[in-house]
Amino acid sequence: MTATALETQPRQTPQWLVQSEVAMCPCGCIGKRRKGSFVAKTLDGASGLLRQAMFSEDVAAQPGLLQRLDARVKVVTLIGLLVVTAFVRTIPVLIGVYAFALVIAAASRLPLSFFVKRVWLFIPIFTGIVVIPATLNVITSGHVVVPLGTWFGHRLGMTSEGLHGAAIIVLRVATSISLVVLLTLTTPWNRLLASLRSLFVPRMFVLVLGMAYRYLFHLLNSVSDMYLARRARTVGNDTNVRSGRAFVAASAGALFGKAHAMSEEVYMAMVSRGYTGDTRTLRSGRVRAGDIVWIGVCVLVAIAVLGVDRALG
Repeated sequence: MTATALETQPRQTPQWLVQSEVAMCPCGCIGKRRKGSFVAKTLDGASGLLRQAMFSEDVAAQPGLLQRLDARVKVVTLIGLLVVTAFVRTIPVLIGVYAFALVIAAASRLPLSFFVKRVWLFIPIFTGIVVIPATLNVITSGHVVVPLGTWFGHRLGMTSEGLHGAAIIVLRVATSISLVVLLTLTTPWNRLLASLRSLFVPRMFVLVLGMAYRYLFHLLNSVSDMYLARRARTVGNDTNVRSGRAFVAASAGALFGKAHAMSEEVYMAMVSRGYTGDTRTLRSGRVRAGDIVWIGVCVLVAIAVLGVDRALG
């Protein structure tokens, strides 16, 4: 067949490339799903932590409301709002303060879905364990609104007073965590440490906090490198739980020794370059007009919150 004849023939995609194949369905009725290694799952969680830290740095670099403010002003004002929240005793006022935190998060260009999930993900786990027993009539007496049957011949249920107190605690914790997350997401770590040192926080506390932050990520990187080296020397899928435990036990001591040696080298390198325990930034902090306006807004919000809370009783 000549070249002209080949050019005149219509070009078609090979059938083997376009035909569909039967894949494994999520229900498990076709094929067999293999259980993943717990070591791999742990390292995936560590990688997620690193991605969240990188995402926080990206958010802190955006031109949002809180990103434009001085770090010292943010620390003082948000801690002040945190203290005011601790004195609030009514549910509507707590809801108002939480709504104010959501508005500030939106003005700071934070993804609201990510912000809400980051706050409310741990509240049902930790706070719920504390407040759920307090809603029972055996601990908080009052009118039972949710009966739960009998327990050793005594009536058991949730009281309205216990539910009211539990709602106050949950909302207070959610609002407090929201304010802390606002501070950490909109402030780079080095500026946050520098602002703490400028506010007369002890140097040793700032030093330990900064070194612990750096050591955490170095430890995660060391774990990922060691596991990647092990996978590169393993033929086939290693799903044996016993071998995974043996790997963790054998590499734990070497991991901490390696991370400790590297942390000492990093610290000596920092000292040789003039590090004295004070965090330095390329841009010096300076209070501007926007910072003064933000301070005034926070003061007015604090006064309004305490006044309305006292009026509602």
